[in-house]
Amino acid sequence: MNPFSNVRRGRALTPVAAAAQAVLVTLLSPSLAAAQSDATSTQAGSSSQAAAAVASTQTIVVTGAAPTRLDAPATATSRLGASVRETPATVTTIERADIEATGALDTQAVLATIPGVTFSAQPGAPGSVFYRGFGSSSLAQLYNGISVQYDAIAARPVDSWIVERVEAIGGPSSFLNGSGAVGGTINIVTKLADLQGDLAQVRAGLGDVNQLALGVQRGFGERTAPDHVLRLELNRTHAGGNDLWTTARKRDAWQAAASWRAALGDVFGGALAHTLAVERQHEKLTQPYWGTPILRNAAGAVTGEVQFDPGTLGVNYNAVDGRYQQDVTWARSILKWNVSAATQATHTFYFYDALRDYENIETYTFVNANTQVQRSGALLQRHDQQVYGSRAEATHRTAFGAMRSDFAFGWDYAFNRQTRFPLSVAGPFDTTDPYQPADTSFYATPGVTQTYTPDATNRLHMAALFAENRTVLAPGWAVTSGLRADVISLSRHWHRAVSATNPEYYERRYRPVTGRLGAVHDLSADWQVYALYSTAADPPSGVLSTAGLSALRDFDLTRGRQFEIGTKASFDARRGELALSLFDIVRENLSTTDPNDRTRVVPVGQQSSRGVELSARWRPAAAWQLALQLAAIDAQYDEFNEVVGTQTVSRAGNRPTNVPAVVAGAQAAWTPMAGWTLSGEWRHVGRRFADTANTVWDGAYHLLNLGARWQVAPPWAVSVRVYNVTDRTYAASVGSNLAVLGAPRSVQAVVDWRY
Repeated sequence: MNPFSNVRRGRALTPVAAAAQAVLVTLLSPSLAAAQSDATSTQAGSSSQAAAAVASTQTIVVTGAAPTRLDAPATATSRLGASVRETPATVTTIERADIEATGALDTQAVLATIPGVTFSAQPGAPGSVFYRGFGSSSLAQLYNGISVQYDAIAARPVDSWIVERVEAIGGPSSFLNGSGAVGGTINIVTKLADLQGDLAQVRAGLGDVNQLALGVQRGFGERTAPDHVLRLELNRTHAGGNDLWTTARKRDAWQAAASWRAALGDVFGGALAHTLAVERQHEKLTQPYWGTPILRNAAGAVTGEVQFDPGTLGVNYNAVDGRYQQDVTWARSILKWNVSAATQATHTFYFYDALRDYENIETYTFVNANTQVQRSGALLQRHDQQVYGSRAEATHRTAFGAMRSDFAFGWDYAFNRQTRFPLSVAGPFDTTDPYQPADTSFYATPGVTQTYTPDATNRLHMAALFAENRTVLAPGWAVTSGLRADVISLSRHWHRAVSATNPEYYERRYRPVTGRLGAVHDLSADWQVYALYSTAADPPSGVLSTAGLSALRDFDLTRGRQFEIGTKASFDARRGELALSLFDIVRENLSTTDPNDRTRVVPVGQQSSRGVELSARWRPAAAWQLALQLAAIDAQYDEFNEVVGTQTVSRAGNRPTNVPAVVAGAQAAWTPMAGWTLSGEWRHVGRRFADTANTVWDGAYHLLNLGARWQVAPPWAVSVRVYNVTDRTYAASVGSNLAVLGAPRSVQAVVDWRY
């Protein structure tokens, strides 16, 4: 199978794709092979110097000259150690200092500064993220580089205290981590014991969310390079009563992360180190908010721009004993061996265990001329999931004559098992007052009992081999390639009554091969242009750990491809940086979850997206730091015939649900005097459709956050932030019956002590 073979397309070759092909052919012209030069060593030296200096650049407010972030290693997109400017792809990294500066409370809020990304966290799909025109089933959301193949659920927002950074790659990236990822990959990287020195930090937060957190790291042994480093991170948050804007809702969560790094000495002349990391997450929501009903017209239908009754904003129609609870355990054993200056190897064993419980009444509909709300859709659900994995990778830097060539290769193996225990009762159950709904108990609902009966167990075996290479062909000319071959075996064991649509056992195997080929040309030391072609492939449902028989039996392997061209540059004596990219993505044989019935898989013959992304940062003066993100996306269904009643209707040309055409953001930080920093963030999200027919939509919205930080004394700092300053009512996610509204204006005050 040729991983770079063309994918059948629903459009003529677009200007972006045509330009990408032309640039790629030019950059890879055979005449370059004769232009090899020994100047590659100079380039390698400048890259390593930049990488060594990059640690000082990771703050929003910078006081003094520092290298641009483009010189930082692009760890999100490659194992080769190349810098961002050397990588032919769109790479965004949100560092810990950025998270602190913007006051992002959880892992989804961190995503606001990635160009084009939108998100929501409704309980039924709390990991809903949209990137480059594609939704969660077409994205990879990783945790420390690991996929659990249940991203729309398992990627539920986690309190940001334990997060070290967030990495994002635009477009297909399955050559790196598998799992499809046609729209992009988002990787959450948590804090880990390292060699950055001892630290201690305590945080107390008050406001709409109350928080108490602790972080400690201590090294033992040699002061310059400790033999052992221990790190502990603890975090506890609570919100409830008047602290949450929906009535009666409460949230309690805690995380505990411990890691131990041990230097094991030299083995065959190379330094060996081992890190053991264990993490525990707990979250419980009482009476979770499932959404606000949309007003209906005189015919009882929802059409046009969604409208809400102001009296229902913040009203919670769920059962008073409704519940969502998640308990997650992660364990990793990471062995690193620096064989030599040119060769390194890493192996990671990992284990994931999750138990998720839902007990809720989930659907609320206006009836009787919008004078009452009807409640229906009771679901008791339990997910019991375990993942075991082994990943090994090695990198080697070498040269062929005058050409520098870096290699990475390895294997990836995982076993993923999940059993579901659903009990679903359709209803309706009652009609109630829209403004003061009657209390109802989940277990008093007709047909609901506290019985956990398994329906299906999915077992997923994944084994893969991968390789990457970056070769400098001539001064200022480099080619990067990657290839991954997977063997995916998926079996489904049905525990309930066997039928033609639910056999006791069903198994299917897939063998996707994916890759990328890109080239970078240095127009100058501070200005690069690149072209990229990449592919993606995945079993069709996108949620392998819960795929039903229809998704496995009726849909073929999905295939996707992307053309991308772009440029990256530093300006104003490296006080500023920008990245601009144009992309064209097609994915065929795609299925997606029905936005109005998450138990159904809907076939989408082909979906495409093309657009432009811009990100820029600039420090015009020591007291100012500015940043901008902009994305304009033309996404559509190319082939999609939907059954509506007894009719088959084409949705070709329509925009996918909850995908905006324009997303923009800007951040500014000002230090008017020593110890004081004032900051603000603005965000614009364009109109999004609620249905595949594109007859229901929510209009564009703007959000503004403001903050102030006062460094009281070297160990003490006080921060105050106001989120959604204008108190804008907006839908984070919109459907044709319910909309999940975003939070209104809220305030958070934090006291930090660092030593």
